[in-house]
Amino acid sequence: MKWLTEFWDHYRRNKGAVLGLIILGAIVLVAIFADSISPGDPMDLVTQPFVAPGQDAAFPLGSDMLGRDVLAGVVHGARVSLLIGLVATAVGLLIGMTIGALAGFHGGRLDELLTRLTEVFQTIPSFLLLIVIVGIFQPNIATIVLGIGIVSWPELSRLVRAEFIALRSREFVQAGVAIGMSDVRIIVTQILPNAAAPIIVSASLAVARAILNESALAFLGLGDPNILSWGSMISVGREVVRTAPYLTALPGLAIFITVLAFNLVGDGLNDALNPRRRLR
Repeated sequence: MKWLTEFWDHYRRNKGAVLGLIILGAIVLVAIFADSISPGDPMDLVTQPFVAPGQDAAFPLGSDMLGRDVLAGVVHGARVSLLIGLVATAVGLLIGMTIGALAGFHGGRLDELLTRLTEVFQTIPSFLLLIVIVGIFQPNIATIVLGIGIVSWPELSRLVRAEFIALRSREFVQAGVAIGMSDVRIIVTQILPNAAAPIIVSASLAVARAILNESALAFLGLGDPNILSWGSMISVGREVVRTAPYLTALPGLAIFITVLAFNLVGDGLNDALNPRRRLR
């Protein structure tokens, strides 16, 4: 576990990254224990409409125009946002790593074909493509996750391809070829572990982008109507933003803090996992 100790020694030098990790840990705990913090369905109508924050101790963050508990929406929204962010990033990472690894390892015509495919996707504005994908199919969690994963893989693919091109001629890779290791085994056991650092950093930032994309979709009315997310809370609250600004401010603040935490953690991972930055 020496590498873990060394990693933490470098990571904790970045005070912002440590703060981001603490904030992110708190958000994860809120998501895990959402049912204990605010039992029941956050979609339930539980009190009078437009209860202001602090007006009723039973509803410390107030209620919306339908009488739903804002605290319940924010707490349960953390679970929805983190779930979508992590799973969508995993989908994008799976696609991007597969295409990038094949292109970077094999090179030649396959590399050219997959690179052109990646460039085609990058010429299309990602959020517009996401709107089209979700709009064609029925907006739900699965469609949103798949759509975000599809629009996020090109950037990850180019990163993986670059890392594989840099590593495929290294001695340990050539040694694997010499002893007869299969291409899949070389990719998985030799190259991928050595390319993991920048991929992990990029993935942490991709989670933040996925959360923003889901919130933007929900704000436009393309979210899952069966769940209450931070984006959908903002979308509903914008209709009364002048009379009840807390309905948009509170979920907006939750999104801001979560995205900031992921970016701070990503910056810390970049410092800890990048050998060149360690020497600064």
